[in-house]
Amino acid sequence: MMNKGEAKEYHSTDFEWHSLKSEIENNPSLSYHLSPFQSSSLSSSSSSQSWSHFHSRHSSGKFFKERRYLLKEFPELLSCADYSKVLEVGCGNGSTVLPILRAREKINVYACDCSVEALDRVTDNLVNADLALLTERFHPFCCDFSATEFPNWLACKPCRNMRFEKLLNCDLEVDVNKRDLESLPSMKEGACCLGGVDFVTLVFTLSAVPPERMAAAIMECFSVLKPGGLLLFRDYGLYDMTMLRFEPEKRVGFRHYIRADGTYSYFFDLDATRDLFVGVGFTEVELEYCCVNSVNRKKGNSMRRVWVHGKFQKPLV
Repeated sequence: MMNKGEAKEYHSTDFEWHSLKSEIENNPSLSYHLSPFQSSSLSSSSSSQSWSHFHSRHSSGKFFKERRYLLKEFPELLSCADYSKVLEVGCGNGSTVLPILRAREKINVYACDCSVEALDRVTDNLVNADLALLTERFHPFCCDFSATEFPNWLACKPCRNMRFEKLLNCDLEVDVNKRDLESLPSMKEGACCLGGVDFVTLVFTLSAVPPERMAAAIMECFSVLKPGGLLLFRDYGLYDMTMLRFEPEKRVGFRHYIRADGTYSYFFDLDATRDLFVGVGFTEVELEYCCVNSVNRKKGNSMRRVWVHGKFQKPLV
């Protein structure tokens, strides 16, 4: 019998992406997805408000399931050193946070979201999942990383520009709320900040960011990651089933769509993803399509899901 925190067997190559691409691009009824489109400028406040409304509507926490498969896709989270620091960007209701906390007893997770409602949900879900005792290793905070910088207590400005060896001795003064300091047990005594994180997880988050702000958002992740640290990426891939379901009037830009609830979604290909991350200084470690044939057991429908999976490292120097 499978343990509670264990992922089911997971396949990522159920079909070939290039075969799907050929099929879609030769289907006249889907040609509107491929035509040129000038991207529009979206309001960060309206986008944040839409996600807040989304999490308020799904306050029961049943809308998402724990992403336990990510521990198999990103085994570095299981083999990392004790007391490693993980920054989960766009944590939502905690579907990525919970499996990490379950799997590792000595790891600290710092989770941000642009929605206060989402942060309330993830805290509630930790309690409901019998993880209340692990909240001391879980540190949520509100931040829209596409519009503002991460807080200085995560990595102060001087530390972001220093080499890793110097981060451990940081004792510079910085404007940090005393309550924030007290809530961060891994903050070294006398230090101004955490000195950055070992991992950044960016899972189904970047697709919600306006395309014109994606590079700046990734750069912000790069700035708080320790040299040698990894950014773990998973998001919607080009020609995913959900993209093909969008009607023409829902298209707001190149590979960019708006849902009925006002939230947005972008669909990545490998080249665009590579350009974004390498363009801000990351080194590509892994980058591929995950092509999964998902079956709806109730309706008997087969759904071809496409995600982009990537690992990017911050250089040591």
